[in-house]
Amino acid sequence: MAKSLILLCAALAACFALAAADWSQGTATFYGGPDGSGTMGGACGYGNLYNAGYGINNAALSETLFNDGVSCGQCYLVLCDGSRPGGQYCKPGNSVTVSATNLCPPNYTLPNGGWCGPGSPHFAMAQPAWKNIGILQAGIIPVLYQQIKCLRNGGVRFVITGSNYFLLVNIQNLAGSGSVGAAWIKGGNTGWIQMTRNWGANWQALSGLVGQGLSFAVTSTGGQYIQFLNVVPGGWQFGMTFNTYKNFDY
Repeated sequence: MAKSLILLCAALAACFALAAADWSQGTATFYGGPDGSGTMGGACGYGNLYNAGYGINNAALSETLFNDGVSCGQCYLVLCDGSRPGGQYCKPGNSVTVSATNLCPPNYTLPNGGWCGPGSPHFAMAQPAWKNIGILQAGIIPVLYQQIKCLRNGGVRFVITGSNYFLLVNIQNLAGSGSVGAAWIKGGNTGWIQMTRNWGANWQALSGLVGQGLSFAVTSTGGQYIQFLNVVPGGWQFGMTFNTYKNFDY
């Protein structure tokens, strides 16, 4: 009786673990060349991905996954699915974690917009990342994926661009959920000002804050709220990057 109970508990635990994994089906290709340099920049606005904290394990997401930039910075665990057509090109037992840094747009010269068309979950990975899970000659492979917690070195970074009456702030290097759900900015002479997403990971404030020290507040898409007080001194200039010592857990 005791042995049967132990076996039942083990079986239930395995089932619960599988359900918790919450894998989804998709496809993956690669771009950017063997060194991944062609993946720098992109629709999230991170620019040099090494400086921004994302490195070579990055991916452009299809329209469905990119979600108008909401997914910028999120992390995905991806493995090749050997059970589906094309699975013969898998590297069994291997997986890779990639950060979302770009958009893979639909190609409407192809049926349904191609692999990155509406409704298709697809990862166009930096070639070095893709080669962890697929054989190069394949070109495209079936994958299983799930969003996971991001691990980052250092704190959240703020890159300021814009003009005297318009601030555009790229918010990068988020840990936890990896992406920004809401943001605020505060000048030395103002209260908190709600920001709105302009494009990718760029958030805008239609305010003249030149010459004022700046603070930020960010809510991650995981729901965690952090204030970054007095991050930017009053003498800041457009194009500067400001590092912090705080980051997200979720």
